[in-house]
Amino acid sequence: MKLLQEAGLPPGVINMVPGSGPIIGPAALAHTGLGGIHFTGSTRVFSTIYLEVGSDIRKYIAYPRIVGETGGKDFIFAHASADVEALVTALVRGAFEYQGQKCSAASRAYVPDCLWPQVKEQMLAEIAQIKMGDVCDFRNFMGAVIDRNAFMSISGYLDFAKSSPDMEILCGGGCDDSTGYFVEPTVVLSKDPQSKLMVEEIFGPVLTVHVYPEKEYEATLQLCDQSSPYALTGAIFALDRGAIVKATDALRHAAGNFYVNDKPTGAVVGQQPFGGSRASGTNDKAGSWLNLERWVTPRTIKETFLPPTDFRYPYMAEE
Repeated sequence: MKLLQEAGLPPGVINMVPGSGPIIGPAALAHTGLGGIHFTGSTRVFSTIYLEVGSDIRKYIAYPRIVGETGGKDFIFAHASADVEALVTALVRGAFEYQGQKCSAASRAYVPDCLWPQVKEQMLAEIAQIKMGDVCDFRNFMGAVIDRNAFMSISGYLDFAKSSPDMEILCGGGCDDSTGYFVEPTVVLSKDPQSKLMVEEIFGPVLTVHVYPEKEYEATLQLCDQSSPYALTGAIFALDRGAIVKATDALRHAAGNFYVNDKPTGAVVGQQPFGGSRASGTNDKAGSWLNLERWVTPRTIKETFLPPTDFRYPYMAEE
């Protein structure tokens, strides 16, 4: 906001009104002049806003435009031809940067059994080197999660994983709120590809991995597409171009931002328009002209220089 003001934006064109959602939201949604909503946040809150607007649409002067970018259960899918070092780096960065508290953070992974021993060994070795602490110390790769509510939610998922016979915590799993809300980078191995940790958004430093039979690549692609309600970001790792083409097609609707041999997070503003569909939002691609056009009102003008002066058409003179 300060940058816009310094750039010369006239007062009143944009007004910043900070406050909690339960206070700001109802006042905005009840106003008859509401023109639109551009929301970033949880899927549940966005669906509640959408329901509120739609339940009494006739009170508004015009139909409000509604755009939302919400949750994600973002995936990294590895083919047998994947470069293991590149894959491991993407898993670690994608899952644990910003403590995994990014809507695009890698949260689930599918790794073929032929690669899993190498991936597991290298990934755990890399994670063991991660330092956590004060974000002002740039040697720390991770800091604390945002608040107590997040801490409690994430720890709840970890407790569930510890008690599940189908899950194994390979590293991490610890939580400490004595000097901040710290959650260790955690990798969970899930036998069930549709377990709670494989399909629900956790929004924390927890990566759940499912190891699939190498020969069931295409079937597992379908499983990846169908097992989560979200469709924000995802990545395929493969050196086999045919495998990449198959994944790109099979996962067409599973990720609004799809990456090939790169982590599924860190979209560059102005270069990678961002957004997803399904439970991840309206996929209106923030940071691009596609999103901008949602907020303009087009008008068509016709001017006639030789207007007709008789209501009769020429064909009416025929017998």
